[in-house]
Amino acid sequence: MSGTRRRSPLRPRSRLRALAALLGALALPQTATADEGWALPQTATANEDWALSADATLYGYANTLQPAHDSVQNPDNRIARLARDSLTFEGRFNLKAERGPLRLTARPIVHWQHDNQQGSGSQSYLSQWQLRWRAGTDLTAAIGRETLSWGPAQFRSPSNPYYFDNGRSNPIRELSGVDVARLIWAPDVTRSVYLARIASSGHDAARPDPWADSWLLKADLRSDDLAAGLALAGRPQAGHFIGAHLQHTVSDEWLLYGEFGSSTLTRSLRPAGDAAQPVDIADESPRHSSWLLGASYTLENGHSLTAEYLRYGHGYDGDARRSHFRRAEMATTRLPAAEAAQTLGAGLSTAPPLLGRDYLHLIWQNSPLSDDGYWRLMLSHSLADGSAQASLFAERPLSRHVTAFVLGTVPLGGRGTEFGDLFDYSLTLGARIALP
Repeated sequence: MSGTRRRSPLRPRSRLRALAALLGALALPQTATADEGWALPQTATANEDWALSADATLYGYANTLQPAHDSVQNPDNRIARLARDSLTFEGRFNLKAERGPLRLTARPIVHWQHDNQQGSGSQSYLSQWQLRWRAGTDLTAAIGRETLSWGPAQFRSPSNPYYFDNGRSNPIRELSGVDVARLIWAPDVTRSVYLARIASSGHDAARPDPWADSWLLKADLRSDDLAAGLALAGRPQAGHFIGAHLQHTVSDEWLLYGEFGSSTLTRSLRPAGDAAQPVDIADESPRHSSWLLGASYTLENGHSLTAEYLRYGHGYDGDARRSHFRRAEMATTRLPAAEAAQTLGAGLSTAPPLLGRDYLHLIWQNSPLSDDGYWRLMLSHSLADGSAQASLFAERPLSRHVTAFVLGTVPLGGRGTEFGDLFDYSLTLGARIALP
C-alpha cells in the first residue's frame, strides 16, 4: 500500500477471496515474511548460483496513554507502571539467500524506545529466520524461528496454541516466531501436512516457557471456496492442545468461518480458597474449550463488515470475575504496600488472557487494496460486564515509499470492568518508510 499505481478493479468473487486471504496480511505489515517486499537486484558474489534479495521497513511512532487513576488492578499506575508517553524507532528487515533447493531467510528487528517509566532502551533480535531444504516436489524440511499462525479469526484465535492473540487488533505490532524444526508434506496446492518440534516460544518466551520441547501436527485442506485445518500439539508434563479452523466462501458477498480449541493453561490464576488471600496461582488450569464464529459481508464498494462471537472457556464466570476485582481491591486496602503490590502484580501477569467468557467483536473496513489508504474500525465488547474497547487504525500513503498511520483506542466501562479498568485512552501517531 506504499505505492500509488492504479490497480484494475476486482470482480465481486475475486474481491471477496482477496479479502479472505489478505484481511490480516495486508492490514498487518509487521507480519510479512522474508519472501515479501521489494527485491534488490541480484548481488554479484563469488558464487553466482546464490540469489540474494533484501528489503526493509523503518518505523517511527509516538504514543500517549492515560492510565486510569482509580483502577482496581493498577491503582495510580503503581503496579503495571504503564508508560504515559513513549517514542519508538524500529527497523524491520527481510533478507533472503536462495540456491537450488536451499533457501535461507531472516527477519532481524532493531528496536529503540524511550518512555517516561523506563527511560531509553534498545534491543536487536531475530523475529523470524528459516533454513529450508526442498527434498522433492512434495517434501520440505525447515528449521528456524517462524510465526506459526493460521485461521481466519480477527479478535482472538482459539485454534492456535501459540498465538491466541494473533495481533490483528493492533496492526503496528510485530509478532515474533517460535523456534521450530518441521517436516512438510504438500503433494499439491490443496493439501499439506507437517510435523514440527518446538524448541521454545522464541526470543521473548515466558519463564517457564509453556511450549519448550513440545511437538505439533498440522493438516490443511484448501479449495476455491473452502479452507480447513486441524492442529494437535503436545507438551511435556502438561495437557495437549486440539484446535481446528474452517472458512467457507458462501457467495460473492458472504464469508463464514469458525475456530475451535481445547487446552489447559500453565500458571493460571484463580480465586483463593482462603477468603483472606486475594489470589491463588495454580501450575495448570483445568481443561476448557473455546470457540469462535465469524461472518464477513463485502459491499460493492469494497468495504467489508465483520462480526465475530467468541466463547472463551478459560475466562471467569460471573462470580469468579467479581471475586477477582473484589480481592484486588482488598489487596490495596488491607495488605501492607509491598505485599499488595506483589499480589496485584501476580494477578495482572497470570490472569487468563481474557477475564470473561463471552465477547462480540465488530469490524468495518475499506478494501486493503485501496490506493487511497486503508482504515479499520474495531469494537470489542465483553458481554459479561458490558465493557468495550473501540479502536481506529488508519494509514495513508504520502509517497511511493512513505506511509503515515494512526491507531487510537478508547475503552468503555469504567472502574472494575475488563476493558475500562486499566487506562482511559491510547493514541499512536507514526510513519513507516519502505526500502528500497
